[in-house]
Amino acid sequence: MSEPRIMLTAMAINEALDIAMTIDPKVFLLGEDIAEPSGGVYKVTNGLSTKHGLHRVRKTPISEQAIIGAAIGAAIAGFRPVAEIMIMDFLAVCLDQVTNHAAKIRYMSGGQTTVPMVIRTSAGAGRGFGAQHSELLEAFAVHSPGMKVAVPSTPADAKGLLLTAIFDDDPVLFVEQMMMYWDKTYAGHVPEGDVRVPFGKAATRREGSDVTLISYGRQMYDCLAAADALAVDGVSCEVIDLRTLVPWDEAAVMASVGRTSRAVVVHEAVTRCGFGAELSSRIHEELFGQLSAPVQRVGGANTPVPYASNLEADFLPQVSDILLAVRRTQG
Repeated sequence: MSEPRIMLTAMAINEALDIAMTIDPKVFLLGEDIAEPSGGVYKVTNGLSTKHGLHRVRKTPISEQAIIGAAIGAAIAGFRPVAEIMIMDFLAVCLDQVTNHAAKIRYMSGGQTTVPMVIRTSAGAGRGFGAQHSELLEAFAVHSPGMKVAVPSTPADAKGLLLTAIFDDDPVLFVEQMMMYWDKTYAGHVPEGDVRVPFGKAATRREGSDVTLISYGRQMYDCLAAADALAVDGVSCEVIDLRTLVPWDEAAVMASVGRTSRAVVVHEAVTRCGFGAELSSRIHEELFGQLSAPVQRVGGANTPVPYASNLEADFLPQVSDILLAVRRTQG
């Protein structure tokens, strides 16, 4: 029996793109500096233009509007473009194309015209990149009916969810937290071949009975660390990884919180109006009479992301914040 393949997140994403382009000649990539010799700013697309050609790994001008506009047009014409927006903050530059065009065309055409495209984007604080290069803005797309949203937390999910996204007939925002690309802390087993992870199916990363921690992306690791710390004190945490936000696995979340009667929602994005607010609202609506305490939210501070490392650390949610939130649910 062969040893499990341990890969880094960037490698898993690269493999998914390679597999998709090998399977379907209609799949192509476009974005800034994604072709050789650079192979992408984070080297995620390294080697793909050499293997598949510059006509399928297309280096674009520095224009997010041009990238997304071209991707929408190509998708309508029958291709499956994977557009890279280098930094998620720059999603704001092309938000009209995303929310007014990509997200709405299928509905406005009565289902006759699909927009099978993926927007890959890197996001997240922790690298000292400052306020304009560090945000998580998944709520932009979550709030736009017609868009699907995936935020993987493991290399296996990064590969499997991206393959699912590429062959989905709806537009998908695929969020990659840049801190995870090449950090061995986030390495993991990745199955070989065309293995896909379904949208709308959460993963239970840890079973527990006293409180449910709900998260996605890099903050899953903070939740698991908090669960380890709390276990020493006899508090049993169930940890749910949503994996996709649209659609999200409401059944799994409600079943877990229904058992534990307590919930803490954790994400890196700014707490105010973040996706955690939607989760908290839905849990309260469905399980109000079964909750032992109000749902707690842990997220980024309501400020632009600071540049200074000490202030950036204060902006980011920490394991200690999760511990305090869990304590609040214990009464």
